[in-house]
Amino acid sequence: MAHHETASDAAPTPLPQTRDELLALHRGTRARRNAAAHGSPEHVAAIDLLGRIEIEVARIERAMDPPLV
Repeated sequence: MAHHETASDAAPTPLPQTRDELLALHRGTRARRNAAAHGSPEHVAAIDLLGRIEIEVARIERAMDPPLV
């Protein structure tokens, strides 16, 4: 059975590597999510990106000295 490439197969967009840039992206992504129709591809994509951003922010905060957890 052949595998058909979908958008979810593509490599995710790299995220910024500073906490401030990530938080700014998070704010913008929340606005995109809130403006999209519930359950639409845009809504689902924004929710996925929010999760990725939150994981990266947590990683950065754990690495701080002292950690921000």
